[in-house]
Amino acid sequence: MRSFVGIDLGREPAPDETTILRFRHLLESHDLGKRLFEEVGRHLQAQGLKVATGTIVDATIISAPSSTKNKTGTRDPEMHQAKKGKQWHFGMKAHIGVDTKTKLIHSVVATAANVHDKHPLPRLLHGAETRVYGDAQYAGQSEPIKARSPQARDFTQYRGRGYRYLTEVQRATNRNKSRVRAKVEHVFGVIKRVFGFVKVRYRGLSKNANRLFVTAALANLFMARHHLMRC
Repeated sequence: MRSFVGIDLGREPAPDETTILRFRHLLESHDLGKRLFEEVGRHLQAQGLKVATGTIVDATIISAPSSTKNKTGTRDPEMHQAKKGKQWHFGMKAHIGVDTKTKLIHSVVATAANVHDKHPLPRLLHGAETRVYGDAQYAGQSEPIKARSPQARDFTQYRGRGYRYLTEVQRATNRNKSRVRAKVEHVFGVIKRVFGFVKVRYRGLSKNANRLFVTAALANLFMARHHLMRC
């Protein structure tokens, strides 16, 4: 790590906590996390990892401390709670758009946890898609998809509501779509397990959004590491 960042302990000391904190604040104030993510994307495309015409969209909740045992005695006002299944979660939500061929992340949006998955959908598409995959949370979003990507076909999963149950044909179609959509779970696994983004580290959505962009860039480099080593 010292060699990678160019630190020679024989000439200078390792950066202290204050130096690292100021550097992080510099990234946040100039929105450099997003620019780093975009630059990594351009580098990967230059190395032959082109964005294809299929996109998988999905979102995951990143937990935040719900305790009020802190200096202000309040929870983070920019974080909110959302119900998933029968359990309530407090925190933010990471929305990503993933390429169906390479599994690389090409779009990232950070919101509070109570924002529905479908709302950031247009911002997760690059505009040249011919197919868009997503779970049942994105059902009925054909018009926003067409508005952003005119050539795209809606391959989000069917959703049964109340008395309107899915037919056997619809269930079979959902299973076929899930074989493609499941690729996004590997991406979330890299973000959460390899780079440890399971919980928010800072107070405020913008700070954690900056971390999300940087983590997405690192995840892309991690998933493309074998290809890059051959180049």
